[in-house]
Amino acid sequence: MAFIRVSSPHLHRPLSTHQVMRYVILATLPGLAALTWIFGWGSLINVILASAFGLVFEALVLMARKRNPVPALKDNSALLTCVLLGLALPPLAPFWLVLTGSFVAIVIAKQLYGGLGNNPFNPAMVAYALLLISFPVEMTQWVMPAEMLNGNTVSLSASLQAVFTGHQQVADAFTMATPLDGFKHKGELMADEYWRLDAFAAEKVWGGWAFASVGFMVGGLFLLWKKIFTWHIPVAMLGSLTLLSAMFYGSDPSNYASPMVHLFSGATMLGAFFIATDPVTAATSNKGKLWFGAGIGVLIYVIRTWGNYPDAVAFSVLLMNFAAPFIDYYTQPRSFGHKKARKGIKHDA
Repeated sequence: MAFIRVSSPHLHRPLSTHQVMRYVILATLPGLAALTWIFGWGSLINVILASAFGLVFEALVLMARKRNPVPALKDNSALLTCVLLGLALPPLAPFWLVLTGSFVAIVIAKQLYGGLGNNPFNPAMVAYALLLISFPVEMTQWVMPAEMLNGNTVSLSASLQAVFTGHQQVADAFTMATPLDGFKHKGELMADEYWRLDAFAAEKVWGGWAFASVGFMVGGLFLLWKKIFTWHIPVAMLGSLTLLSAMFYGSDPSNYASPMVHLFSGATMLGAFFIATDPVTAATSNKGKLWFGAGIGVLIYVIRTWGNYPDAVAFSVLLMNFAAPFIDYYTQPRSFGHKKARKGIKHDA
């Protein structure tokens, strides 16, 4: 008797963990290339140092736990965490800042909870938030070498010297705030006055961050095409951020940043496609993902506009990581054979 085969024998084997992580790492390359081209070698050095430190910490912790470190290192999860941390750090960050962040991300935020799949908070964002609170100057200001004013690339040797010694080989350098921090602390200036007085920031720095954001968006669309994650979280996050910024900008454009500034500066695109979509720390159902992503977008705008921190992606993601189990309780899909979805915690009579 012949059997009709219509489902299981024709399904492809799902991607393994190390394959998923590898795709995500590859998808960060357009954004990393843009950062390197616009701002020099700093971001690439950050990524390389963070990856090296993170893999060493991962191996040491696993050996201390009497476990074989090879399988964990091969799954690329520690590597991806450190790549995202390196991208989030400002260019030419001192090496000790990268070292501290890698230790916090791998040892405290990941392995302390039991390793991959057990951490309730995104490890890269835990490390970034701790560094931002502990070292606000180093995390919100960076040194602009004089060559970049003329459109030239800073040499690799000069970049390495800046990272490991804190000194520039060039004669002149400019310590400047990151774009969102500069706009947030413009004081009593109107938005158009700020752009006019700081024409360099408007043309060079803002344009550079926008170009890098496009790179991360391209990488994120590649991951959507490969079905590494669904569209729900990034669309909900970017949509809520766009809606809020458009409302306030439309009512008072002289005091509020435009939606384009919020979308294409800072870590917005990196957060939407690479950080908020972490399957371990995000909501699970499609409806829950929409609430999760929308909550991140709302928190980003609120903290950026009225809070003390200019970017706010890290804090917004961590707060919604905390709320993810609650969201899952109230957005469970309907189980097969039941008329309605189970919502919330049910107590037996």
